Amino acid sequence: MDPLSVLRDFTTRNELSQIVRVGDHYRFANSYTFPCSIETAYRSKQGNLYTLETLVYFVTNLNSKHHDYIRIAGTHKIPAVTFLDRKPLIDYLHGKIESTDAIEFVAPQSVSKYSGFDEYRPEEANLGVMESDIDLNEGFGGRVIEDGVMLVREIERPFKDRESLLQCRNRDFYSVLVAATKRNEERERSEMQQRKDGLVAKSRIERRYGDEVGFDATPKAKMHLKGSKIGEGVPIILVPSASQTLITIYNVKEFLEDGVYIPTDVKVKQMKGAKPECVTVQKKFSRDRVVTAYEVRDKPSALKAEDWDRVVACFVLGKEWQFKDWPFKDHVEIFNNLVGFYMRFEDDSVESAKTAKQWNVKIISISKNKRHQDRAAALDVWDRLEEFMRSRSRS
Repeated sequence: MDPLSVLRDFTTRNELSQIVRVGDHYRFANSYTFPCSIETAYRSKQGNLYTLETLVYFVTNLNSKHHDYIRIAGTHKIPAVTFLDRKPLIDYLHGKIESTDAIEFVAPQSVSKYSGFDEYRPEEANLGVMESDIDLNEGFGGRVIEDGVMLVREIERPFKDRESLLQCRNRDFYSVLVAATKRNEERERSEMQQRKDGLVAKSRIERRYGDEVGFDATPKAKMHLKGSKIGEGVPIILVPSASQTLITIYNVKEFLEDGVYIPTDVKVKQMKGAKPECVTVQKKFSRDRVVTAYEVRDKPSALKAEDWDRVVACFVLGKEWQFKDWPFKDHVEIFNNLVGFYMRFEDDSVESAKTAKQWNVKIISISKNKRHQDRAAALDVWDRLEEFMRSRSRS
């Protein structure tokens, strides 16, 4: 990297204290080393290129008045930055502007060796200076290799860095993002269709072969609310339609299937089309050979009498009015026939779950920020739900 860019980088990061002069060189932390007299790419309005020594002294003495700066620079025999160059140079070194007409990135005319040796000039390579003419061991004091490496590092000029690599012409990264998003949506639709096909195939196998393939094809007795067994068909899980609850029909699939909580407002923005009336969920992270499917709905008023026989669980708001017009006399009867869940953030006040704690429901707590903990919360829901389903099938 050229010395002007390095100096600008250290200035904008407020790391000028890490620029140390060692003999006739400036060391920029442990990253770069340049000769003090090396010409930079910044050309003054008078026509000359400022040296690194001039710019380092200038940028480290900005608090001085300009006439004081010129006087003190003269006492140190350091060429000063002119008053006309002062403001644009300050703006560039502090990152206020990206470039200026005064900057000409060209290869430096000379690069100094370490330990006080004479300057090495590339143009002398064509004037008969051969390696055989130089005694590499003379005066190096055992530092031939180290000084040679430093010399190579000074001469090196990278063509690309991680920022310039991203500045590609004729490349539209937005179209790449759109294409990737489209492929992801197509993959999700394909997976959803495969799940639906699997449910249909499983249902057909159960009806046709029954116990021969390990499924119980015996029709189950309907649950007459006070009865013991679940009604025929896919079990139903009810979720609130209110927006203030954590689990809704918008985000229930990601939470129960993938073990990831996504806020409802985020899912609403991502969703295309109308709100779904029914969502099918499965326990994907299960080692069981047979995976049970559940329907998730949020409109209890749309359920028929026979549909209520299939309702096995519900997520509650913690409000009594949620159960208005349900075919149960009170919440005690509800949670004797269904398994209930109350979702909350773990750092919410105790008052938020005060009412729900009086009911026979499972309190599920998740973190507002630690998404890796969502899977454990989803597993708690599945464990309680599957335990409930086993108990009802045995009774």
